[in-house]
Amino acid sequence: MTEAPPSAIGAETANLSGHRALLMDSVADFVRRGTGTARARALRGTPGEYDREVWRKMAELGWLGILVPEQYGGLGLGLAEMAIVAGGLARVLAPEPLTAAAVLAGGVLVGGDNEVLKGDLLRKVVSGDVLPVMAWQEDAGALKVTEIKTRAAPFEGGFRLNGEKRFVGGAAGADGFAVSARTQDGIEVFWVERGAPGVDVELEQLADGRHFGVLRLADAIVAKDRIIASACSACATLEKAFDHAAVIVAAELHGVMSRALEMSLDYMKTRVQFGKPIGSFQALQHRAVDLYIQQQLSSAVLDEVLRALDRNPDARTRASLASRAKARCSESALRITREAIQIHGAIGFTDEYDAGLYLKRALVLAAWLGSATAHRRRYAELTAGYARE
Repeated sequence: MTEAPPSAIGAETANLSGHRALLMDSVADFVRRGTGTARARALRGTPGEYDREVWRKMAELGWLGILVPEQYGGLGLGLAEMAIVAGGLARVLAPEPLTAAAVLAGGVLVGGDNEVLKGDLLRKVVSGDVLPVMAWQEDAGALKVTEIKTRAAPFEGGFRLNGEKRFVGGAAGADGFAVSARTQDGIEVFWVERGAPGVDVELEQLADGRHFGVLRLADAIVAKDRIIASACSACATLEKAFDHAAVIVAAELHGVMSRALEMSLDYMKTRVQFGKPIGSFQALQHRAVDLYIQQQLSSAVLDEVLRALDRNPDARTRASLASRAKARCSESALRITREAIQIHGAIGFTDEYDAGLYLKRALVLAAWLGSATAHRRRYAELTAGYARE
């Protein structure tokens, strides 16, 4: 099946600023050159999970440095630009961990206060030579970056780390981990190389064929100069990176739902029953309209959130915006991809047809970094705080 080029998030290309329109064209061209669902299908379930050569091509296009300041070799752009890339790649189910590495882990590196380490790692991230991922979550459903038990005890000028991190996105091909741990001074973030003594990574396969990692640390030694973020900045840095990553996951969900809806509408135009296209049946027309409304609501919310985040709001406003986008896009993507299976009928249930792949990707993305229910609860708690004031 030939994939349509990625559309704008909530806007036609003509309404975008110049550099964003060029970025969208770049993503569309990249998709047309062989990064479609056939590649995602071939890579699912494999230990490598994604293609490192494709990752380097993404680096050459500058996408890995979109959120990295220019002084560290990046482009110094914003979340709206990253959303264009992430959403476009999600339309063809690209398995590369853009959000996990360039947004979540990259955000922690950018916000860290170790300038020497930051400068070294960020340049390697932008070039595609180092693929970092963030290991912070330990319990299912945890949305607070402070909910950790991993300990870092002082040891011969460095630290000895012990603990277990779960739900580590992009762990399959990661070169290193940004690990949050408690020290005697508070929560800090450490750079831990893959394969170092005391570091063990186990992969857990997900519904879409990719993997989460389980990172186990047993007396893993980390030098003092490998601290990414000290207790002075770690919590604020982690929270900001989490919120930004949640919004970009919402952009991925938007890409998934948009393509699934397009596939369903195309099928309704071509599938004939009782001598006429099934799209002429009023019941299916009503269903398609309902799904289109859900997609447009998600698009509007995502656009509004991205514009608001570009204004660099305070931490609580940022968190509420992120939860609003993640909740809306998670719920809509799950509904649209599930309905897509129903609209396609028997063929939609087959593994050979792409509709099921979109549902599986939506299931994974909707759960990662918090479900719709968890983010609605978080949004209510954050906005209720404003109401009391």
